[in-house]
Amino acid sequence: MTSDPSTVSYRAILGLAVPALGTLAAEPLYVLVDTAIVGHLGRSQLAALGAAATALSVLATFNFLQYATTAQVARAVGAGERETARRLGAQAVWLSLGIGIVLAAAIAALAGPIVALVGVEGATAAYAETYLRIVSIGIPSFFLALGGQGFLRGVAELRSPLVVLVVANVVNLVLEVLFVYGFDWGIAGSAWGTAIAQTGMGVAFAWLVLRHVGRPDLAFAPRLARRLLSVGKFVFVRTMALIGAFLLAGAVAARLGDAELGAYQISFQIFIFLALVLDAVAIAGQIIVGRELGASRPDAAYAASVRMITLSVGLGSLFTVALLLLSGALPRAFTSDDAVLAACASLWPIFALLQPLSGAVFALDGILIGASDGPFIAGSMVVALVATVSALGAAAALDWGIRGVWAALAVLVAVRLLTMAGRFRRRRWLVTGWA
Repeated sequence: MTSDPSTVSYRAILGLAVPALGTLAAEPLYVLVDTAIVGHLGRSQLAALGAAATALSVLATFNFLQYATTAQVARAVGAGERETARRLGAQAVWLSLGIGIVLAAAIAALAGPIVALVGVEGATAAYAETYLRIVSIGIPSFFLALGGQGFLRGVAELRSPLVVLVVANVVNLVLEVLFVYGFDWGIAGSAWGTAIAQTGMGVAFAWLVLRHVGRPDLAFAPRLARRLLSVGKFVFVRTMALIGAFLLAGAVAARLGDAELGAYQISFQIFIFLALVLDAVAIAGQIIVGRELGASRPDAAYAASVRMITLSVGLGSLFTVALLLLSGALPRAFTSDDAVLAACASLWPIFALLQPLSGAVFALDGILIGASDGPFIAGSMVVALVATVSALGAAAALDWGIRGVWAALAVLVAVRLLTMAGRFRRRRWLVTGWA
């Protein structure tokens, strides 16, 4: 079947990427609001929040509920399998709710051992346990939001999720100020504000999904649920390996000294912030590639992918220019410590020049996820993790300092780029149709 490769334009890509960027930017505000409010309660409370956030970060590995759902729903929509797409949305809700309830119960029951594993003690540990037990109430709803966003992205509805996330953040802010300062509940007030806001968010996403699905397609369908999980397990491995690489890099930086760790924190947080923009293009890739392959239009899928890679690399290049021009001023917005600034200057060239490569990697990642190319995604990420661990070991052994840590992260990006670019050029991921 022939198709017009020009069907998917840059305008169409941006039409999906811009709303996706809004939802990506809204999500981290929960943590920022918690940090800003709890930070004024005292050092122990702030440290407790940090410990709890570290423990809860493992939940990010379950983003396969979102990514796998987007890819499969988009493919079903492209193939004209509208009923299947709706039933997949229902499965995403059931799976998200079930996994969320199990994890919430585990976190509430094991809050003490979890906090001990993180490594805090005394009053800080007590505050962290309190925070975890209360926040666990909202975890099932947090997972409902994951699955709900995955389905809504798959049907190219991106504005409603943005509205829900913005409202949830506003409610979270109002409730936390009221509970922490108005009712004087301390860190427990922050936890209750987050739990209530997340519960409302989960209910809103469930309603948005059910508005599309309808009662006849709501039943649990084991076959479709297994299909989501079969794709999702590979995304889970990919995410675990990626987080593992970042955790190891942070651990090596922590052993270099406070100044180097401070510089790593500044650069890494900027890296994560810039990644939000690049990930928006990747989300567009998941939607468009899944839809075009489902519709048996491989030429259009490939041509759109080339445009997304070009766009993402272009954005990364702009980031490089901006970071190099602001190399003296930007770190000073975070610290005035001379030792930290010197460490920033040491790592900055690698960090800045890495951005265009990161842009290509983000785009390719979204494209291959959209194609449901799960085994390759997982395998290539494990290979990249092994290469990164080796590079971090060499950096530590040869005393390359904080520049060596970022060189190891450059190895992570380079290996991912080489493996995924090879896969992309060979076109084996262009598997069309629904079945």
